[in-house]
Amino acid sequence: MIPIVGLDHVVLRVRDLDAMLGFYRDTLGCPVERTLDIGLVQLRAGSSLIDLVPVESELGRAGGGPPGGPRNMDHFCIQVEPFDEDAIRETLARGGYSAGPVESRYGARGDGPSIYVDDPEGNVVELKGPPYSAGAHDDAIQRMPGPTHPPSGSDPGAGQQQ
Repeated sequence: MIPIVGLDHVVLRVRDLDAMLGFYRDTLGCPVERTLDIGLVQLRAGSSLIDLVPVESELGRAGGGPPGGPRNMDHFCIQVEPFDEDAIRETLARGGYSAGPVESRYGARGDGPSIYVDDPEGNVVELKGPPYSAGAHDDAIQRMPGPTHPPSGSDPGAGQQQ
């Protein structure tokens, strides 16, 4: 069995970044952790991240059509500890699945080993190991303030797509 710890992050392909930031950042209180020029805004959601990728950005164009089409979610990520590449590949192979190369990717707990695999319906699942230097990032997360209160009159029922 693969030792799953939890979800690391979710990547949402979005048509209207401002509206999505209004919901996730302003209404739900997820602060922006970082923004990358390739078209990625990462918001802190407790110990996890919600990534917003505008479909018209460089990264968004690489993922296909906008939400509502045949593929709305880019991928979701599951934390795996310990990250044992050979054991993961062996387990996947027994199920008839092959995965891509192990790469260093940034997630909710920092940079660490990661591998992508497609599920039976073509959804991309990232299996993400612990960060290379867990201590510093974990300490920073524990020092982060809690979420702010949403503005009064906000509508918590907005949709989305990691």
